[in-house]
This record gives sequence, C-alpha cells and structure tokens, in this order.
Amino acid sequence: MKSCDPGHDFDDFFSLYKNCCLCPRACQVDRTDTSVDARLGFCRQAAIPVIASVCPHFGEEPPFSGTHGSGTVFFSGCTLRCSFCQNYQISHRCMGKESDTEAILKKLTDMIQTYHVHNINFVTPDHFFPHVFHITGLLRNLGYKLPVIYNLSGYQAVNMLKLAEPHVDIYLPDFKFSDPDLAKNLAGRKDYPKTAIDAISEMVKQKGFLDSFSSGKKIASKGVLVRHLILPGYTDNSIDALSTLFIEFGPDIPVSIMSQYYPVRESRYKSLNRMVSRKEFDKVYSHAIDLGFEHLFVQYPEDMSARSSPFLPDFTQVHPFGKSMPCK
Repeated sequence: MKSCDPGHDFDDFFSLYKNCCLCPRACQVDRTDTSVDARLGFCRQAAIPVIASVCPHFGEEPPFSGTHGSGTVFFSGCTLRCSFCQNYQISHRCMGKESDTEAILKKLTDMIQTYHVHNINFVTPDHFFPHVFHITGLLRNLGYKLPVIYNLSGYQAVNMLKLAEPHVDIYLPDFKFSDPDLAKNLAGRKDYPKTAIDAISEMVKQKGFLDSFSSGKKIASKGVLVRHLILPGYTDNSIDALSTLFIEFGPDIPVSIMSQYYPVRESRYKSLNRMVSRKEFDKVYSHAIDLGFEHLFVQYPEDMSARSSPFLPDFTQVHPFGKSMPCK
C-alpha cells in the first residue's frame, strides 16, 4: 500500500491528488489521471476544482455574514455525502463548472472588490485542499487579508487539518451525528462521531474558540464555531451530540443549533420527509440551555415555511440563496 504522507513543502501539496488521502476514506486513487478508464474516489472529483457558486451569502451566522455578506465558494462533490444533504445539487449531482486557479482567483477578487465581503468562506473544500491552500496564498500575496473560513462536514482527517493550519483562520465544522448507527444509515460512515470529535479537537487546538465573543467585535477573525442540524425524528441524536460537545469542550465552545432541515428528496426514513417540529426544536434547545452553553446561535423553526426554505439553495441560479435569512 502506498503511503499517505504528502510531505511538507508547498509544492508537494498538489501531489496529494496522485494518491488521494485528503479525507478519512483514504481512497488512494490518482485524481490526476485523465485517461478514459481513470478511477475516481468517493468524492467523484478529479484534480481540477469544480465550482458551483462564488457569491456573497447573508444566511450565515452574524459574525460571518455581517452587513456585506460572507464570500462563499461552493465546491462540488463531498467526502461525506449525507442522504439528506441540503446542498444535494452539488454534493450528490456534482453540479458546477471546472475552474482553474486563475479563474477562481479572479472570481474571488471580483467578489471582494464588488461586494466588500467580510471573509472568504470555502464550503466543503477538503477534497480540493491543494488548490484551496494555493489560492489562499495567492490572495494573501495580492494583499487581501480577509479571514479564511473552512466550512466543513466534520468528517476530516486530522493529518490534513495539520497541513491546513497556515491557510485557514476560522473553522466552521458540523457535528452531525452522535449515534454511530444513524451516521452509518444516513451518511454511510459509522466512524463519523469519533472522527468528527478528533477533527474538531484539532481545529480548536489550532484556532481556539471563535474570537468575536471574547473581543466583542461583530465580525469574527479567528476560531471555531460548531454547527448542529436538528433532524426530524432524531432528537436523541441532537441531545447526545450537544452533550458530547459540552463534555469534550466545555460551556464556552460556540455552537450553532439549526432547525433549517428541509426534505430535498424522498427518504426511506419516514420522519426525514417532513420538517423539524416546534416541539422537537424546543426539546433540543432546552437541553442546550440546561447544559449551560455560554455562546449559542439559534435558528428558530418559525423562520421556516412549510412550503419552502430560505436556506435551501438553488445552484441553477447566479445567487443560489436569493434573499437569505440570517440566523438569530
């Protein structure tokens, strides 16, 4: 078996695609192989980034969206690919356009100059880390000092996060599952809970907790905020997930509790074909309060419509989220 050790020189980062171990699956395929019979890994992506959208997003938590928006870059493909994914068009259908470094850099600089976004927010970037590292370095060389956010599933390899440390300011991971069986059923990875806690621990070790709470600044510049999406019918998973975060990291870890779940396609799990009820939300939220979390962002169910969700993107549109609603 080939080694997954990528080396440490920046020029070596692109070699990560040749024996891909960018995520915990460690598929070890050669993503630089352009032949007809080339084998793709789980993310189904080659070594050229596929971009679904580059635009300001106003639906992130306030320390990221601010008044000018968070400069989001949505990559197609995913290393986790949950069956209920709210970004189904890009995680499962891989909607997007191949873009080289120059094209991505131009889109980013145009967005920064046009919209004055508060940060650069790379969404599901881990399967394209070599390009993300390079683009971040180019932005900094051009004099752009905006905080760089990695918006992640939580299913990350610790050794890759160690490589990422110089190229990121803020980690925004999910902690989706505390129940290994639920993780296996909905994301195909029974190891998700432990892998995610190990990954989040490394993120916190590198960056600490989100600094906007301690600094009093409206816009965050460094740190970690963990997100958890409540799934309808699975409040025990949410309660245990919050308990795990509290036990592992204490009351000061910033947590965002989201109730924005929307059924994007028919699920064989009956409860996932509806939205989160107010009773379910109250049960999870009350548990978070009882635990004693000091820094919570909360997305209330009444912000949602029974027919549509302002948080559900449509990547066939130039602005996938339209007029997004911010978290409270």
